[in-house]
Amino acid sequence: MSRFIQLHMLTSYPPANLNRDDIGRPKTARMGGVERLRVSSQSLKRHWRTSDVFQSALADSLGTRTKRLGIEVEQRLLKGGVKEKSAHEWAAKIAGVFGKLQKDSVEIEQLAHISPEEHQAVDALCDTLVEENREPTEDELNLLRTNPAAADIALFGRMLAAHPVYNVEAACQVAHAITVHPVVVEDDYFTAVDDLNTGEEDMGAGHIGETGFAAGVFYSYLCIDREQLIENLGGDQALADRSIQALIEAAVKVAPRGKQNSFGSRAYASYVLAEKGAQQPRSLSVAFLKPVKGQGEDAIQALERQMENFDRVYGACADDRCSMNALQGSGSLDELKQFVAAG
Repeated sequence: MSRFIQLHMLTSYPPANLNRDDIGRPKTARMGGVERLRVSSQSLKRHWRTSDVFQSALADSLGTRTKRLGIEVEQRLLKGGVKEKSAHEWAAKIAGVFGKLQKDSVEIEQLAHISPEEHQAVDALCDTLVEENREPTEDELNLLRTNPAAADIALFGRMLAAHPVYNVEAACQVAHAITVHPVVVEDDYFTAVDDLNTGEEDMGAGHIGETGFAAGVFYSYLCIDREQLIENLGGDQALADRSIQALIEAAVKVAPRGKQNSFGSRAYASYVLAEKGAQQPRSLSVAFLKPVKGQGEDAIQALERQMENFDRVYGACADDRCSMNALQGSGSLDELKQFVAAG
């Protein structure tokens, strides 16, 4: 079985503001002495994980990221007839299993990724407490924390700062996506008209604003440790394969949602190269250290040339490869998904 699966993608986006910084402009990074557009790995993972593609493929095998577990528990206890003070205290004990609580609150300080099994155990415990009208025991609280078998937790990991023994090492690493060429972020000056303004007294706009945007071809890279993923899923190889296929499809088809209503900048990957093997993984971002001028086919050629050069210098960096080129109409997503799930 091949341990590592690596995915290299080239995706062209028209004018867009896919991932904004603290002042609302597209995120950037300097590479090779020039400014590039950037989409953070956090943004990519969030949009892939919550996409219809990923959610529908994995259905009941996904966790929930939330601070509000304690609030949900408290409401469930109150609805069951538990007195307000007791409901608050019991909810605090249950939520505290998954992280440190905010002061005088049942809300967890940091987002906790909770698996379906853990959520079901919490619900079952709440029902027991309601039925028996008592607080939870220490043993019952300890049973709430499990080794989660949720696909998204297994792929992207989990950190419970208050209880590190229940942390999960991520089986997937995702790089920040960057453009293969320099960019200049431009400003879109726009106005909105008040529909009830007849113009008899004031011909001005009802609203004036501006937003940054830029277009570009992005290089994206992700690496999946199949062995770590199977371990995280308690040995469930079938679920691991489904998780990999769902992630691959989301990665090539799902665009970040930043300013989509303003720019309609949805895009599929134009080129995808998948690799698998036991060799130490490596990104191919160095192919674009010198900015690509022509983009499109030029970017594909630069990426494939760098792959070949790595093989020439280090020996074969993968046991097998599969590619899909939407610019030429070669390969297919189905072939790609079968390739990554073949072990």
